[in-house]
Amino acid sequence: MGASKAESFSEGQQALALIAKALGHPARVAIVEYLLKVEGCICNDIVGELPLSQATVSQHLRELKGAGLIKGSIEGNAICYCIDVKAINRLQSYLAGVSAKLKAKKGACC
Repeated sequence: MGASKAESFSEGQQALALIAKALGHPARVAIVEYLLKVEGCICNDIVGELPLSQATVSQHLRELKGAGLIKGSIEGNAICYCIDVKAINRLQSYLAGVSAKLKAKKGACC
């Protein structure tokens, strides 16, 4: 989709698409799952958990942060990352709405 078409979609649709795109890589899913297990962590903690270089993990963290799925706070000379609950709630709300609409259709499909 060309950048000039973005205005054709609502702000909510664009935000949700950004979240979905960020979760479209298994390394990012693994990072989110790791952050769910811990209270907060720095990039090096994640590097120790995944079979990826520090630079690659940093790039995935930037993508997740850009989508609003995680947030980071500076602690000394490192950044401590954690899940941003607002983005997860937005995704959960969207999927609950989809599920409710599917139930209302009672399985009717082409």
